[in-house]
Amino acid sequence: MRRPWILCGLLCLALLAHAPRLAAQASASEPGAASYNFKLAVDEVNLRFHAADAHGAPVNDLRLDELRLLDDGKPPRRILAFQALQDLPLRAGVLIDTSESMQQTVAANRAIAVRFTQRLLRQPADQAFVMDFGYLSKLTQPWTGDPSALLAGVRQVVPGRENPLGGTAMFDAIFRACFNEFGKIDPTASGNFVVLFSDGDDNASHTSLEEVVDVCQHANTAIYVFRAGPSPSLFSSGPRHLADLAAQTGGRVFPGDESEAAIDSDLRSIDADLRNQYRLLYNPAAVKHDGTFHRIQLTMPDRVATLSIRSGYYDRPR
Repeated sequence: MRRPWILCGLLCLALLAHAPRLAAQASASEPGAASYNFKLAVDEVNLRFHAADAHGAPVNDLRLDELRLLDDGKPPRRILAFQALQDLPLRAGVLIDTSESMQQTVAANRAIAVRFTQRLLRQPADQAFVMDFGYLSKLTQPWTGDPSALLAGVRQVVPGRENPLGGTAMFDAIFRACFNEFGKIDPTASGNFVVLFSDGDDNASHTSLEEVVDVCQHANTAIYVFRAGPSPSLFSSGPRHLADLAAQTGGRVFPGDESEAAIDSDLRSIDADLRNQYRLLYNPAAVKHDGTFHRIQLTMPDRVATLSIRSGYYDRPR
């Protein structure tokens, strides 16, 4: 029974990874606002990326003629728009896994989440929400720009509370965050991302990794992971899940057990990624709407040392 709900929900998103051209007619300054209008054009890819030099500083003066884009190995049929987006406001979802395998690390993850809310978010432009998940998921703090409210929301995260039946539904929690929360805002007006604290194991979700990636890409939302927990077994799919979620949405994976200085450096990297971006809107050379994954390759000039970009997108039916 979940599949019709998912497909219906995806059609209602403001931005489709293979088909969105959004002309927003209402402000996105209030993430909870339910009233916004948009228009969709088909067969367009809205690509966000961040470029940095060898010192980690943002490169904000790229020209389109310096870039080479390939979509599934082919140049795009047409470039529709290219623009630099600087000093963007942030919209963040803090998702903390409190399932059985993560209960020993919840306190450490809460501490990182507190550092994030205190050091990254700027008042009054930035806003965030907090979600606790295990088998179920629950918002402990809805969208707000109030640091004290976010701090209270993080402190309400309790090990095991969302596990009445046991198991972990990580994909369901991320899907809910990207669809229900980021789906309410204009995805073109801010730097949108999830900060995920998890070991990546999932044994209870009704949604797949592909569906999660798809809905997060539609909402222009990157996933940044702080991976903590016991060392995974050789048979664990958790590390691969986390790597795929980050790579396919344009985020990164960080160790959750680093020093405070290293964690602060990770948080600054997230801040730079999201506040300094480029938007590239294009028509792919070939679109089949058959659900296959299109791999994106973007070649940069030599002055760019690192590039944060999603690895591709799913070519879903219209």
